[in-house]
Amino acid sequence: MGTLQKISDWYFSRKAIPYWCILFIDCVIVLFSGLFGYYMEFGGYAFLTRFWDIVLSLLIGLVPFIAAFHALHTYSGIIRYSSFVDLQRVATASLIGSAAFYLIGLAIQWIWPGQEVLFCPDIATAVALFVCSTLLLWLERVMVKRMFDHFHLGNAVPVAIYGTKAGGISIAKSITSVKDKKYSLYAFISDGQEMKGAYIMGKPVYLNGRGIAKKLKDEGVRVLLVSPLKTELFRANNGMIDEFIAADIRIMMMSNGEEWDGKSALTHQQLHEVEIDDLLPREKIEVDMDAIGRQLSGRRIMITGAAGSIGSEIVRQVAQFSPAEMILIDQAETPMHDIRMMMARKFPDIANETIVTSITNREHMEKIFSGHRPEYVFHAAAYKHVPMMEDNPAIAVQNNIYGTRVIADLAVKYGTGKFVMISTDKAVNPTNVMGCSKRICEIYCQSLNQAIQEGKVMGVTQFVTTRFGNVLGSNGSVIPIFKEQIRNGGPITVTHPDIIRYFMLIPEACKLVLEAGTMGRGGEIFVFDMGQPVRIADLAKRMIALSGAKNIEIKFTGLRDGEKLYEEVLNDKEATLPTSNPKIMVAKVREYDYATACANEERLMEVSGTFDDMAIVRVMKEIVPEYKSRHSKYDVLDRETVADESVPSIPA
Repeated sequence: MGTLQKISDWYFSRKAIPYWCILFIDCVIVLFSGLFGYYMEFGGYAFLTRFWDIVLSLLIGLVPFIAAFHALHTYSGIIRYSSFVDLQRVATASLIGSAAFYLIGLAIQWIWPGQEVLFCPDIATAVALFVCSTLLLWLERVMVKRMFDHFHLGNAVPVAIYGTKAGGISIAKSITSVKDKKYSLYAFISDGQEMKGAYIMGKPVYLNGRGIAKKLKDEGVRVLLVSPLKTELFRANNGMIDEFIAADIRIMMMSNGEEWDGKSALTHQQLHEVEIDDLLPREKIEVDMDAIGRQLSGRRIMITGAAGSIGSEIVRQVAQFSPAEMILIDQAETPMHDIRMMMARKFPDIANETIVTSITNREHMEKIFSGHRPEYVFHAAAYKHVPMMEDNPAIAVQNNIYGTRVIADLAVKYGTGKFVMISTDKAVNPTNVMGCSKRICEIYCQSLNQAIQEGKVMGVTQFVTTRFGNVLGSNGSVIPIFKEQIRNGGPITVTHPDIIRYFMLIPEACKLVLEAGTMGRGGEIFVFDMGQPVRIADLAKRMIALSGAKNIEIKFTGLRDGEKLYEEVLNDKEATLPTSNPKIMVAKVREYDYATACANEERLMEVSGTFDDMAIVRVMKEIVPEYKSRHSKYDVLDRETVADESVPSIPA
């Protein structure tokens, strides 16, 4: 072993041995193969008595072999990185050389019949030469490759691949063919019983099941590579995820939201170590991008809240459809500067205006509408943080409710074709000021749409509302907060051990918003299928395990003002109707008269000017009777309502 190690170190410490050395070794192999062929033809005695004549014949036969080696570049590659293609070239060169040697022999017999110096090979000798030389040339390359792997991949990390179909095989090929090997392939994992005891690329296939992570760890595996064809199944298998995390085996997969077309070459470099976002269960969301493109291409489109998490993604997605103009509205200066730079960099050919203003500034917004006449409005602007709005109900009314009314009324006045409002699941049976404010926005937009259809208001605008839950990576969302707390050494703060939330990727949520906007005919409230809910405490535990941090405490702080244990997407009294997209449903909700909706909003605006929190929220509860505060100072208003209802009425 020591001698082999020294030889290996000497050879592999060089970038590569000279080409002529490889050619010389290959020629020696051909000569040996030819001697073997002649020995099989003549037998021992004749072979020995005419040995040097045979050698002379083989030296002549080397000429076509050398020509074939040169033409097919069999000796110009680095042997330790030989691939199947290289072995094919070697076999082809050997076939050409053997056939040419046989034909040269026939030509010599025809030109110089009866000569006794040169031994012209018969067909059996030529076949033996081809078979023996091909096998030995292959063996030479395989042995060098194996020796390199054995002695010089000590620092390569052993990996297992979850998936035995096209995705897993493509990843495995990229690992074994790369020159600078970071990983060494150890095994495959399959869910199919038919793969029991099978081998792929010389590596065993293990059946997935309880204990698989511990078994692989005991055998030295340190990384699990997940095939993109297995990603969805893997995300849904919490037991498997937790087992590999507990075994301290790193998990690498495609980012949440990335896709593989199943055809192009896939390499392990396209996989990355998982973040918690990647492990949240989600189903693939399909949208009709062609239909969206037909509606938005060449149109003037306004997006409010364009610098926010949702608004900025809508900007990026809408820009892909080449609108005639984009009018981008937000009051946050620095994020709007970032949006302006992004548009200049990625979409320089699209006319766009980035305008820093408030949607509550009616005079400015009217000037913008009159100047640009947007055909589509995506209304994402709103204050969304529950605790902040719980402490500032006047601002929730003035920004969310009044601001929405300003944009909606101007859209009607200036002939906007479609108005898409971004709402929230917190508007269903609201327990906080923010959710109630968004429900009042829904009521106004629906009642205005109905008034237009009934001819009570002159206009052509179709109002569509979309509701969905939390989006991953949004400003102030739980995952960035947990990451920061882990970096600081903890503790991670969770409000309640049983609190659950629905999550969706920002790009996927925005695609559904765009599709809902195109399919809506006015008056609908579209709700999205958010998939499976996630327990926040479990999310925190998994993030701690993924981080590798030790002794991070999870501290339960109690529900915040206005917060509930779980979010609903539909009111208890509501039902849904399906659409062409199984991820989008239409909510059947209670309808409100437009005049009543206007009167309610005017009352709210008037009382918001007093900045009297209790008075403002009292009016909000009158407008939305299902609004019941939770863990809030406004609970007392609900108790007042119950007390009032319990007083018997006095007969007239």
